Amino acid sequence: MSMIFLWAVMAYGMTTILVYGSIFERARMFIKMNSGFFGDLISCVLCTSTWVGFFMSLVLGGLTAKYFLVHPAVNFFFDGMATAGLVWAINGIVEFFEENRIK
Repeated sequence: MSMIFLWAVMAYGMTTILVYGSIFERARMFIKMNSGFFGDLISCVLCTSTWVGFFMSLVLGGLTAKYFLVHPAVNFFFDGMATAGLVWAINGIVEFFEENRIK
C-alpha cells in the first residue's frame, strides 16, 4: 500500500511541475503556440499525468504488475490509467481546499 502512496505522490509532483511549474513556463508556452495537440496535452492535469504514468512505468518497472497478474505490455497501459486517476483525485482534493480555505 505504501508503494501506491509513493507512486501517487511522485506522479502528482511530476505532473504539477510540468503543468504549473515556473521552470517549464517557456517550454509550455512554446509548445502551446506551435502545437495544438501537445499544447492541450501539456496544460491538462489528466492528460499529462497519463503520460507521466507511462514514463514512470518504463523507468520504475510498473505499479500494477505488483498487484495484478497482467501481461507486461498491458501493464504499461494500466500504469498510465492508474496514475491519471490517482493524480486527478489528489488534484481535486488540493483544488477543493484552495477554493474553500478560510480567508
